[in-house]
Amino acid sequence: MDTLFYYIPALASVRDFFELGGNVLYLIAGVLIFMWTLIFERIIFYRRRYPKIALAVQTYWENRKERESWHAHQVRERLVSAVGQELDRNVPLIQTSVALCPLLGLLGTVTGMIKVFETMALSGSGNVRSMAAGVSFATVPTMAGMVAALSGVAVSAYFVNRASRERELLADKITLDH
Repeated sequence: MDTLFYYIPALASVRDFFELGGNVLYLIAGVLIFMWTLIFERIIFYRRRYPKIALAVQTYWENRKERESWHAHQVRERLVSAVGQELDRNVPLIQTSVALCPLLGLLGTVTGMIKVFETMALSGSGNVRSMAAGVSFATVPTMAGMVAALSGVAVSAYFVNRASRERELLADKITLDH
């Protein structure tokens, strides 16, 4: 029960942050959760499933009696292509999520600036406190969108490079000659 009281101030800070940035932050959080779910799926794939798939393909190729004809070459290309599709799965969705986060941040900027202009129209430009709240309402989603995107940029680049490298390694392991 003691640990529950430890997390209550943290949860209050998160709630305050979402109130400060508006509804667009919920969209950014949703995209961020979706992106990191896909990232964890790829990590699990590379750790658990891919070694089994690569071993199965290599075993299939090694058990093949004939490996030099045009037909064997086509079978090899198909095997490498099928594994490549598995390696590339969900990477475009991760990259799309990375690109979407800053755009949602900009959407929050626009809605925040609209709030600033509404405040200026209703109370005049003399109400600095209301204008400052609108400016923070505009900048927080931008910052959140950029941070969310940055959290996935390096990981998505890693997956693209890893997929390419694994595809090449597999193609080298299943050679055409005996």
